[in-house]
Amino acid sequence: MPSGSPMSADPEPCIRLEGVRHRYGTTEALADISLSLMPGRTLGLIGPDGVGKSTLLGLIAGIRRSQQGTVTVLGADMTQAGGRADVCGRIAYMPQGLGRNLYSTLSVAENVDFFARLYGQPPQERERRIDDLLQATGIADFRDRPAGKLSGGMKQKLALCCALVHDPDLMILDEPTTGIDPLSRVQFWRLIDRIRARRPGMTLVVATAQMSEAEMFDTILALDRGRAIARSSVSEILARTGTATLDDAFLALLPEATSGRDGAVSPPRPSTAGPPAIEAEGLVKRFGDFTAVDGVSFRIEAGEIFGFLGSNGCGKTTTMKMLTGLLAPTEGEARLFGTPVSVQSGAMKQRVGYMSQSFSLYGELSTRQNLEMHADLFGLSPDRKRHRVAELLEQFDLATVAGSRPDRLPVGVRQRLQLAVAVLHEPDMLILDEPTSGVDPIARDRFWELLYDLSRKRGVTIFISTHLMEEVTRCDRVSLMHAGRVLAVGTPEALRQRQEAPTIEAAFIRYLEQAAGDGDDPAPAHPVPVAAAPPAEANKADRPAGYFSLRRCWAFARREALELLRDRILLTFALLGPLILMLAMGYGVSFDVDSLTYAALDQDRSPESRMVLRQLSSSPYFEEGPELADFADLDRQMGAGRIALALVVPPGFGRDLLAGHTPEVAAWLDGANTIRAETIRGYVEAAFQGFLAELVLTETGAPAPRAPVTVETRFRYNQAFRSTDAISPGVLMMLLMMIPAMLTALGVVREKELGSITNFYAAPVRRLEFLIGKQLPYIAVAMVSLASLVALMRSLFGVPFAGSPIALLVGAALYTTAATAFGLVVSTFVRSQIAAIFATAIIVMIPAVNFSGMMYPASGLEGAARVIGHAFPSLYFQNIATGVFNKGLDLGQLYRNHAILAAFVVAYWCAASVLLRKQED
Repeated sequence: MPSGSPMSADPEPCIRLEGVRHRYGTTEALADISLSLMPGRTLGLIGPDGVGKSTLLGLIAGIRRSQQGTVTVLGADMTQAGGRADVCGRIAYMPQGLGRNLYSTLSVAENVDFFARLYGQPPQERERRIDDLLQATGIADFRDRPAGKLSGGMKQKLALCCALVHDPDLMILDEPTTGIDPLSRVQFWRLIDRIRARRPGMTLVVATAQMSEAEMFDTILALDRGRAIARSSVSEILARTGTATLDDAFLALLPEATSGRDGAVSPPRPSTAGPPAIEAEGLVKRFGDFTAVDGVSFRIEAGEIFGFLGSNGCGKTTTMKMLTGLLAPTEGEARLFGTPVSVQSGAMKQRVGYMSQSFSLYGELSTRQNLEMHADLFGLSPDRKRHRVAELLEQFDLATVAGSRPDRLPVGVRQRLQLAVAVLHEPDMLILDEPTSGVDPIARDRFWELLYDLSRKRGVTIFISTHLMEEVTRCDRVSLMHAGRVLAVGTPEALRQRQEAPTIEAAFIRYLEQAAGDGDDPAPAHPVPVAAAPPAEANKADRPAGYFSLRRCWAFARREALELLRDRILLTFALLGPLILMLAMGYGVSFDVDSLTYAALDQDRSPESRMVLRQLSSSPYFEEGPELADFADLDRQMGAGRIALALVVPPGFGRDLLAGHTPEVAAWLDGANTIRAETIRGYVEAAFQGFLAELVLTETGAPAPRAPVTVETRFRYNQAFRSTDAISPGVLMMLLMMIPAMLTALGVVREKELGSITNFYAAPVRRLEFLIGKQLPYIAVAMVSLASLVALMRSLFGVPFAGSPIALLVGAALYTTAATAFGLVVSTFVRSQIAAIFATAIIVMIPAVNFSGMMYPASGLEGAARVIGHAFPSLYFQNIATGVFNKGLDLGQLYRNHAILAAFVVAYWCAASVLLRKQED
């Protein structure tokens, strides 16, 4: 890798660290780190997992909050918000993980376009840069392919394009080649060389677990337990330690207690009898028109360590899933220990342990709890489970972290835990999919010691995929795969000799180049674009201009809209969910009493008792059910919900009534629904008044005397007194708050979980630009929901629309903006999508249903209920919806509610801006 040269006679350092310290709780991640790096130079960070490399890079990039010490980058103080804003447009940051800063549903071109928009580039400039970068990285032919469907190497090249689109002066790469094959690594670093050759003033800082990569950098910073154990050039480190390679030099630098690396020497494999552990014959797997695996065949002996390596996306993981029964092959057959593999074969799965490429255990459970849960899944007895868990904690050196959650452990420890879970049920075979990706050399040696113990002492067959050539040499035999096909099978030394290559890595690269039909780098040496403007002018353009940029806001809005439109499940939930809930609540939540089933227990059977019952049977509100046999029958019928009213006429009712006594008739009401029961009571009382009037007329021949006062009830609104007309506007209010708020909270929290929130941390973007950009697509979806809900209310439920459409439209726009802004507020303090859903639903439902006037009059609220109701926007949109649908009000009569909703929008925006962090803690 070429080194840069100073840009002036006495330049300022590009990076200067003094006394940097950082802690996570009681753990010291960085301790007194000081460093100075001149412009145009390269710096490599090396060290075991969890020693603070990513923390240090985050501090330099400005995405992590500084705790102690001085961090100066490109002349700006990164501990100050103003300093970070001045230079963030001149820094490119690639986080650890394959394409972690990419958006999987966006195409290759759309990903780069998004980053170009963040840096304010006009359309023609964006197109030119996108074309140039894709050509330079050799992925121009895939510009329309979604990023989620790219191989690991292509993802890293795309991430590099996104980082380079604004011509940074400082590039920070956190283990950029982890998980990608050797050929892609070579191509990646060739591309970096070409970029730096055209931009010699660009400074490069890289963290890597590959010592062969670290040897390319001008300066090496070696870390152990958060402390710098070396800070000099590679030649100086080698001279200081008296070693030939940086790998050996790093081990020599480590304290004696933490080194102790013996290289995990492979013992000889004992001979075994019996059928092969794995036989694959002509395996083919197609996904639609795409063939992922094409005619793969090989044979693995029992107890053998068989390496499986190949280019990214070549079908290794798919092949492994077919061998474990997780996927059924399209063609061909796989046999384990002589038995054909079946997807439904539970007995066969008991003999196989599988460790996936990504971490697949439960982050909410502790190390011990993960082991215990999987012991239960495999049916271990309580005694066996207790013994086996204790044995694995000791064997895999996990006893000290038994109570810790996996997501808080270093990568190497997490991988040991995954391996412990895979061997928990003592399988005869282990299938490991890149188990040491991103693991440091020391942790990798410890991992292989465990594999050797399982293979050589316990006869476990190990089928392992890897991209690390050091691990390839430890396998008994290896298979090379490319584009779904097996290229070669043999011992590592035999494969090297076939290609007459100096190393197995060189042999592997030659195999891949021959398979691709090209002996050179497939990525063309296309000129990498360089800014036409001087750096100072370009950097000035990259700073956040003013307090709010519509261009950057639109970049987030456009990207969020594209992702939402391509997520069919989420979009269906957003549009059909409110309609389904409106149907359910419109029909289910009704206080109307119509054709209500009742039953009678007539113990008198006199003309007078029949007269009483006739009053109910002739009412349009009641529907007579089968006569009750006794009180036990009454309890059964009412308890089962078959009747809501039971009328009990006692013996002698007619005789006592005519004799002038005061007989009693019992009306039993189902009080489970108090509002309906209260309505039924009124109807029953009215029926008795009718009975008394009929009795007087029958006995005297004259109508009953009228009361001195007659009360006639008239309703100003909703004269039909239909509960649907009253409830539907409230349901509209509730749905326009709950669904948009949940969707918006999910949109932000999803970025936290996937890691793409780093783009917001690192880019020259204001908080409001990010928040409103994320919010706009969900406001649009909410307004579409409004139109469909109103159409449903009018057509199916017949709810009147007597007021001003403008008043409803403006109110809904303000209300949905407030609802989505509230979702933004929730998203600032939750970290998982499940928590976002529950937190939003719980916080929203209580004030929206109980304190908004939907169920109970808002004027009757007192104390805390009144405060909550008036401190939430649902009350004011409920006033608007009820006023428009039922009262015929217009904007002039409702404007105060609109003004209060606008105030809620501003308040939520301010709260979200204050609570949203622009840096990681």
